[in-house]
Amino acid sequence: MDVGRTAAPGPQGELADRLRLIQELSGLGVRALARETGLSSSSLSRYLTGRSVPPWPAVVALCRLVKRDPRPLRPLWERTSQAPPAPPVSSRQGRPAPRNDLPRDAPDFTGREEELAAVLASVGAQRVVAVDGMAGVGKTCLAVHAAHRLAGDFPDAQLYVDLHGFTEGRQPLDPESVLRMLLGALDVPSERVPREGVEQLAACWRSELARRRAVVVLDNAANADQVRPLLPGAGSSVALVTSRNRLLGLDEVPPVSLDVLSARESAELLGRASSGPAGPDARLSREPDAAAEVVRLCGRLPLALRLAAARLRHRPGWTVGILVERLGQGTDELDAALAMSVRQLDRAQARLFRLLGLLPGGYFDEYLAAALADVSLGSARDMLDDLLDAHLVEQPTADRYRLHDLVHQHARRSGGQEDPAVDRERALGRMLDYYVHAAAAADAALTFLPPGRPATAGQRPAALPPFKDKHAAYAWLVAEYGNLVGAFETADAVGADAHVCELPRFLRAYFARRCGTTHLNVLFERALAAAQRLGDPRQEAEAYADLGFARYNAGRMAEAADAYRLAQPLLRQAGETVREAELLLRQGYLAWDAGRVEEPLELFRRAGKLFDEAGSPAGAAHAAASEAWAMLQLGHREEAAAQARTVLAFPHEDPAWPPALTARITLGLALALEQPDEAAAHLEGALAQARQEGHLHNEAWCLNCLGVAYSQMGRYEEALARHSEAFALLDDLFEEHWKVRYLNGYAETCRLAGRPDEALRLHRQVLSLAPQLGRRHEEARAHEALAALLDGADPDAAAGHRAAGEALSRTVAGSLA
Repeated sequence: MDVGRTAAPGPQGELADRLRLIQELSGLGVRALARETGLSSSSLSRYLTGRSVPPWPAVVALCRLVKRDPRPLRPLWERTSQAPPAPPVSSRQGRPAPRNDLPRDAPDFTGREEELAAVLASVGAQRVVAVDGMAGVGKTCLAVHAAHRLAGDFPDAQLYVDLHGFTEGRQPLDPESVLRMLLGALDVPSERVPREGVEQLAACWRSELARRRAVVVLDNAANADQVRPLLPGAGSSVALVTSRNRLLGLDEVPPVSLDVLSARESAELLGRASSGPAGPDARLSREPDAAAEVVRLCGRLPLALRLAAARLRHRPGWTVGILVERLGQGTDELDAALAMSVRQLDRAQARLFRLLGLLPGGYFDEYLAAALADVSLGSARDMLDDLLDAHLVEQPTADRYRLHDLVHQHARRSGGQEDPAVDRERALGRMLDYYVHAAAAADAALTFLPPGRPATAGQRPAALPPFKDKHAAYAWLVAEYGNLVGAFETADAVGADAHVCELPRFLRAYFARRCGTTHLNVLFERALAAAQRLGDPRQEAEAYADLGFARYNAGRMAEAADAYRLAQPLLRQAGETVREAELLLRQGYLAWDAGRVEEPLELFRRAGKLFDEAGSPAGAAHAAASEAWAMLQLGHREEAAAQARTVLAFPHEDPAWPPALTARITLGLALALEQPDEAAAHLEGALAQARQEGHLHNEAWCLNCLGVAYSQMGRYEEALARHSEAFALLDDLFEEHWKVRYLNGYAETCRLAGRPDEALRLHRQVLSLAPQLGRRHEEARAHEALAALLDGADPDAAAGHRAAGEALSRTVAGSLA
């Protein structure tokens, strides 16, 4: 096309001439130039021919492409903008120009490359596409942008109709009215338009489209029934449909579902939408953290981002920080758009949507929805499908749902306004009941010991997730961890002390695998306070025992001992025999870590007797495995190996049975000198078991024991590699207090491997950690090892370490006496 022959006279024609010079400088055709500048080819064609005046950002984009200053064109552009519009120029002599109803293409259109490609591909293959997504996600913007891209290939008409499926204060347009509007837009003579009947009108519409190449945007559709009569039939014309609902009734129409923008695209859109005539808004670059918070508060929704950008653009005295404060108060326009989506729901669906606003997090499953709404699982599933089709919830995976942050906020606000307080309190109680009872079920599947008292807080929901094995239970706990902590905080805030007391207990096995000892301590401190408020001796006993467990895992040995001491009489008085036996096991390991080396064996044997009395063979096996380990620490290798083999012979179905881990480690270390191959097999088997379980502390324990065993076998390089793996894992966990357990063994391997300097460094690291952790046994070992290493090189230092070690040993012996 020779664009130079159709320019309008006057300033508009002069501007078009200047723009064509820019095109010549670029060396690009219209389509390529449009692509490089982010403009639609149809719009650019009109700018180059003088048929319409480009917006100033379009002029700037063209000038920047060829590295020319746009400012000299500003006066001419302003004169052109004030001039009366040029008359339309027809490409067909004697006939009016084709109808073009398309809204203005967004000059700040950002991102959506994959979605745009999908829309264009669907139009090319099927001649129709349905774009769906939640309110404010940019459906109309994408469809209009795509229509502008297609306009050059569909010259006979570019039509746009708002079907008002979700317009405040308006009923959706009926298909008959829309068909009459569309036929009128094509200038179909009235005598050819049927007088009545949707089917006859739809047939006439398809007939007219079949003779043309037209692009039609059917925006804001309510449902498939509204759209179906409006779609083209035979011929080349195409249609782009948008809706907040998934148009499942249009089986033949390919869907393109929109999600929010990426963080990068959102920041880019905010910058482009807030730009003025002078260019980008410098406030955004001066306040990058505040700009990032604007993106977060807008939920990466294009509508919310453009509204925020407009507020900033029209308020030059504001900082971005002020905008953040105002956004924190809510967005009325977005709330109105979401409210229209909710009004399409029936009463039960709308009630569930509002109740979802009570959730502590954005992700949830159908079991929680059923408990929250107090309906059957099947009913909850059906309602979630409807909310999904309405784009009020999302489904990132087959068994998980998600509320967008802004939708979550809207649900919470609308629930507070529309639902009676007593109904919301009851729903909140059902939600807390669900999380406690579901966590208890997951914990029962995850642990091998018989569960303690079942969850007693509230009422057990009718449906809970089915945990077929420990891996399913662990996966659920990982997915729900944020919600479980949120439920705990909610329970604490509303004074639901029974829930506060019980929920952390059912997370104990999860925390043991995730190594979150700091958070575990905080939870159990608050659980103990709740138990004391309840005045329930059983709850208080278990809370003290659990707090001791948390203190021990955090390396706070003295506090752990105090908590265990307070728990023991309460458990005995409550008749909690299994829990008392568990406590004895924990006290045994605590005694060993404190250097009281003879005490653990007796505690483990007492625990075994209590487990037998309680009829708990799994608990007895655990105690027997701990006995074997204690025998090994006392140097009784043969007895330890025999006991470990007895434990491994216990009948059980779980390949990752926890007592087997302790027995394999004990057997591997006991046999390292005399039967190295069998020893290595047992230890490598224990490591595989720990990794299968995802238990990181146990994995580090197994790696260190492998290092010790390989060192005893003279396989020093393998030993060093295993020690190194163990400490790399502990570094990743950021829990320094676990290292003191293994540093002396690592140092001894380094000494045997001919690395005395590394051995000295590791032993000295023990001396820096052990005193603050109360690990006197490890501290004494480090002093004795340093005395031996320094004997020849520094006799005075060696003597000092020897004296310190002997003093510590006497202290430990005195505590035993």
